[in-house]
Amino acid sequence: MNGLGDLLDPKGLLGKGRLSVPREWLGTLQCVVVTGMSGAGKSIALHSLEDFGFFCVDNLPLQLLIPLMALYHRWGYHLSKIAVGADIRTGVPLSELLPSLRALRKQGFPFGVVFFDADNGTLIRRFSETRRRHPLGTSVIAGIRKERKHLQSVKSFADHIVDTSNMTPTEMKEVLLKTLEIRHPRGTAVAVTSFGYRYGIPQDADMVFDVRFLPNPNYVPSLHHLTGKNQNVASYIFRTVEARTFMRHAMEMMDFLIPCYVREGKSYLTVAVGCTGGRHRSVAVAESLAKALKGRSKSLDVRVIHRDMEKGN
Repeated sequence: MNGLGDLLDPKGLLGKGRLSVPREWLGTLQCVVVTGMSGAGKSIALHSLEDFGFFCVDNLPLQLLIPLMALYHRWGYHLSKIAVGADIRTGVPLSELLPSLRALRKQGFPFGVVFFDADNGTLIRRFSETRRRHPLGTSVIAGIRKERKHLQSVKSFADHIVDTSNMTPTEMKEVLLKTLEIRHPRGTAVAVTSFGYRYGIPQDADMVFDVRFLPNPNYVPSLHHLTGKNQNVASYIFRTVEARTFMRHAMEMMDFLIPCYVREGKSYLTVAVGCTGGRHRSVAVAESLAKALKGRSKSLDVRVIHRDMEKGN
């Protein structure tokens, strides 16, 4: 192939002149190549994108992406939103993945690359939980190390890197859609996430509230084994003037900031609430903030995520 015209009309594949793709499609096409480490969440990413109207295909050699589009055009379908999963399971040598990506970009085809990664401990745990063998056919840890080494250049080429270490599937979906700036159909999405500082601040946080100044139910024997979702725990926390004053000021801040974010076109907002372990105070406050936000506006898609609530249990 010598140019974009050849790429959009691969005459040698399915007959001369039968696979043309209109050039004007390039201006409206939204194409995402999802790649990365095995077990890091690529399948979840493709399922999430499919839910938002993307035509998704996994394990497709990238050389067949344009012919696939052209074939659907021949059948009368305009594929304007496409997501392609590309990794070591395609049957193509790892050494061919980066050249394929570079060839597409050199030809002027518009696409973005999202690389999913996770730390070795998380990947090992996920393989153990699913009882899957590593695609490279060696031991899990040996396969991870080999795959990470071969994919380093692809990771450097990527437009976005999503680290899913310790994330739940729901959190993976939220972070992906936020990264790609894909809007929720129900309006601006606000994720209120509780977390424990001992496990680190959420990487995608837009606002962080530290509630470690509130009374800690962890030191109350009758409340220690419960979580912030329990009414007795919440009552213990919000009985204080400090807690009620904090809630008032936090909501005043969000009442001001959220409309500003919406006007700027921000479709995702993550409000992180942290305490020491992420089990009591942050959970209770996150639940209260989410409830208040839902009551403020029907145009907000408010979700609550308790990242660390069950850790150390």
